[in-house]
Amino acid sequence: MEEELDINKLMQVRREKLEELKKEGKNPFNITKYDVTNSSKEIAENYETLEGKDVSIAGRIIAKRIMGKASFCHIQDGDGKIQSYVSLNDLGEENYTDFKRYDIGDIIGIKGFVFKTKTEEISVHAKEVVLLTKSLRPLPEKFHGLKDTELRYRQRYVDLIVNPEVRETFLLRNKLLRGVKNVLDNKGYLEVETPILSPIAGGATARPFVTHHNTLDMDMYLRIANELYLKRLIVGGFNKVYEMGKMFRNEGISIKHNPEFTNIELYSAYEDYNDMMDLTEEIVSTIAKENLGTTKITYQGTEIDLTPKWKRITMIDSIKEVTGIDFNEINTDEEAIAAAKSIHVNIEEKTKRGDIINTIFEAKVEETLIQPTFICDYPVEVSLLTKRKPSDERLTERFELFIGTREYANAYSELNDPIDQYERFVEQVKARDAGDEEANMMDDDFVQALEYGMPPTGGLGIGIDRLIMLLTDSASIRDVILFPTMKPLN
Repeated sequence: MEEELDINKLMQVRREKLEELKKEGKNPFNITKYDVTNSSKEIAENYETLEGKDVSIAGRIIAKRIMGKASFCHIQDGDGKIQSYVSLNDLGEENYTDFKRYDIGDIIGIKGFVFKTKTEEISVHAKEVVLLTKSLRPLPEKFHGLKDTELRYRQRYVDLIVNPEVRETFLLRNKLLRGVKNVLDNKGYLEVETPILSPIAGGATARPFVTHHNTLDMDMYLRIANELYLKRLIVGGFNKVYEMGKMFRNEGISIKHNPEFTNIELYSAYEDYNDMMDLTEEIVSTIAKENLGTTKITYQGTEIDLTPKWKRITMIDSIKEVTGIDFNEINTDEEAIAAAKSIHVNIEEKTKRGDIINTIFEAKVEETLIQPTFICDYPVEVSLLTKRKPSDERLTERFELFIGTREYANAYSELNDPIDQYERFVEQVKARDAGDEEANMMDDDFVQALEYGMPPTGGLGIGIDRLIMLLTDSASIRDVILFPTMKPLN
């Protein structure tokens, strides 16, 4: 409470300074633009060329030292920070007095020439200083950092100002995203856009957000995945497509889940899930090497080797490795139930062999998967849109990538049999009618598209936010989303 009172007093002082400026005809909010010729980074990287030459810079005051007739300040722009030398002789008495009144957080423009101080710090010798924006609220802790984690997420704009490492994380995120796209563009993939609003929520097992379109008088859904639209494009004749964008799932929030998240899905005709494994390795290892300089990283204290080739193992074999139970020898639902009970895995109401295999994997195996591992051949019961394995039609040609016990990618040899797809949709509708809000809806138009014929196709989805977490060593998904979902304080 005392701190809040102090902030209110400081804000009042700043408002009074603004009123004084207005009375003097110097209202900074009347300024509409400022010509900037160079950034802090450009000046630092090109000092030999720019030494002694005039430049124009602008940014937020983050430090200031008043020393009588001469002063120093540091401003922070979009690329970093730079020092400026400001003196009475250069600015004149009125302008220098104005400068001394400026506060930490104010945004100023500076014109002057580039030089180095006696301590060899690259600086700008100011000939002109202009107040461009008056900051009416003081930065937290006098710029020593915003430490309250939840407040950082709620006030990302302040977090970016006072915590330089946060800025670096999001700059790196941007480079990593461009790196993913570059790999795909170089392989001939076409970037496309598909609807975010859809009359059907499909392509994944998740609870959707529901909205209502007034003109059409119909409920619509924010997409939980873009899979079914992208596969329609494969039917239409585009052989390689991808889309990176926002997905929405009306589910829980945790350090690895945000209701609104970034995902990439891609599809390639005439390829299968083995090709998707190769592509996943290439995407992840390439962007790591290009942006981090190595494929051997540390995530939250654990060393991870992203160098291809990664381990590939079937789900059934992974369960056997960890528990000793071999589902190749278990063929009935009753035997599967008994196997789960023997190792104390709670299967709740699940009674089918395939569901039980998946539940045991999640309970016993996932926590052991530290180094990059492709878990392959999922049961058909948990793989709605996936082609069956010719050698065992109870399984599908599907994999998920696990690193550090977390799932990062999901891929299939895509189901292109319209009869089989329709029957699986029917089973999902039954589950939905029985109360499963995450079950898929019937998509007759997608089945119709498959009836025209979709070539054998490999598909891959990668959780971009989780991948960024891994490559930036971030503990929470909120650390890599600029504006994570938060419950309002009021």
